[in-house]
Amino acid sequence: MSVRVYDAVVVGAGIVGAACADRLSREHLNVAIVDRGLVGGGATAAGMGHIVTMDDSEAQFALTRFSQQLWIELRPELPADVEYRQCGTLWVAADEPEMQEVIRKHRYYGERGVATSILTRMELAELEPKLRPDMAGALLVPEDAVIYPPCAARFVVARAEQHGAETFLGGTVERIDNGSVLLTNGTRFSAGIVVNAAGIAAPALTSTLDIKPRKGHLVITDRYPDFVRHQIVELGYLKSAHSVTADSVAFNVQPRATGQMLIGSSRQYGADHSQVDDIILSRMLRRAFEYIPGLARTSALRAWTGFRAATPDKLPLIGPWPEDRRLLLATGHEGLGITTSLGTAALLADHVVGRTPRIQPEPFLPARTFLEHVHA
Repeated sequence: MSVRVYDAVVVGAGIVGAACADRLSREHLNVAIVDRGLVGGGATAAGMGHIVTMDDSEAQFALTRFSQQLWIELRPELPADVEYRQCGTLWVAADEPEMQEVIRKHRYYGERGVATSILTRMELAELEPKLRPDMAGALLVPEDAVIYPPCAARFVVARAEQHGAETFLGGTVERIDNGSVLLTNGTRFSAGIVVNAAGIAAPALTSTLDIKPRKGHLVITDRYPDFVRHQIVELGYLKSAHSVTADSVAFNVQPRATGQMLIGSSRQYGADHSQVDDIILSRMLRRAFEYIPGLARTSALRAWTGFRAATPDKLPLIGPWPEDRRLLLATGHEGLGITTSLGTAALLADHVVGRTPRIQPEPFLPARTFLEHVHA
């Protein structure tokens, strides 16, 4: 049996694992990245790729905002194929009660230093004329951006490799145990720390993790340059994201640098197959057509699904696992893994080197779910 020795082994080469490997390698650790598939595969390849500040909770806001600032700092280094585009997000209100939510979000963001603008019905129609004309208004968050996630993951892994990291693809991890990572082909990695960044596969490698796969659908259109100019999201998206039992859909459309559009979104628990669900897809598209009727006259090129790693409290697991002092977790990001990857990596690196983090790590520590499991 061959044994490879490193300071750190990162299991998972999606955007979160890639970011963790990059950050640890820049702390002068000797890092290995292990994945059974490709760099930027899995949930990273299936996602929309938004870089957004969210306000579902104080902890979520802190992590998404911190991470977004790290993406902004990284932007000058990103190659063209990452397609970083600061298009901004429009949270659109269908009626006056939803406009009250726009006002609340505007106040919340402003109190925390994030610039936003409240748009009237006329101002919204001028910015996005394809929206149906009876919208009440919107909140514009101008610093929000979109990227192409697979290329972003490949760039971040390449940057880690420039700092000495090594990547091992095509090997399935059988077991993680006390600083050891064993592959099914017999290869063993030994390390001071192991990072489980395996997304929905994380519970198979770290028992008792309360993570469930949450299925989502996306559609990409043909090229229609400037059909929409911003990422546009209905305020009902938050209600959809909060549902932990029922299948749900919400309107979310995103312009791509190619002139195409990504249309979402859906959330399903308990769906264990990757096939497109025609009923869910139809519901999702009908919702999109309600907001932008002209989308019904565009051509869709492809529909696909992906699985997000979801925790019960909608916050990721970032930090040491109480059952194994050499194991760190970086998983459970649900639909915000692209956004929060850089912040996640920064929190892990701060823990490893003993540095005070820029945001409070406590809301994300895996111990919160471990203790619930012990006392259940």
